[in-house]
Amino acid sequence: MTITLDARNISLEDVQQLLKFEEELNNSFTSLLSLESITELERQELLQIRNLYRSYYTAGKISEGQIKFLFLAPLMKLAGFYDSSIKITLKENIADISVEDEDTNIKGRMDILAVNKTQGKKITTPFWILVIEAKNSSINASDGLPQLLTYTYKSLENQTSVWGVTTNGMDYQFVYIQQGNPPIYQLLPKLDITRSESSMELLQVFKSICKL
Repeated sequence: MTITLDARNISLEDVQQLLKFEEELNNSFTSLLSLESITELERQELLQIRNLYRSYYTAGKISEGQIKFLFLAPLMKLAGFYDSSIKITLKENIADISVEDEDTNIKGRMDILAVNKTQGKKITTPFWILVIEAKNSSINASDGLPQLLTYTYKSLENQTSVWGVTTNGMDYQFVYIQQGNPPIYQLLPKLDITRSESSMELLQVFKSICKL
């Protein structure tokens, strides 16, 4: 009998057992990305996003929808994702994942998917630049990791790597996911939008991924 799992309820142990992912820790973004300096204008816009987050956080729990609309969207725009060469998809169904040895199917919907768009041509196999999984502010950002890995699993059939990030609005956990046997995901240092230096590095990372 085949078991169907919802990606929202899958655990990290499930991901490692069913999809054979292995974890590595990476303490440096610069080992994978070239981080550019932030302009004064970008600093000011980032400060506005940071202050807005503090005001909402002080008032109480922030929902997933608010996090996506008030913080992720401005960050992505500031990083350059709002460009004609990039297509951004919301609430996209993932392709069903069949784990034959375990008689298991996995279904789900991702939150935000930034896709590289080939201009003037129809895309048959999109190249995924960045996959984002958002949680409300009361949940640890890392709790979205099992979903994120599940969502990117099928993309590794068509590309060697993909970036992902899980966030609760304050903390941003970036993951670099690589094709392989077994597939590997590297956990990068968690970034905090409420701290000045960390928030600037957050923007630098988004900008660098955008240019991949």
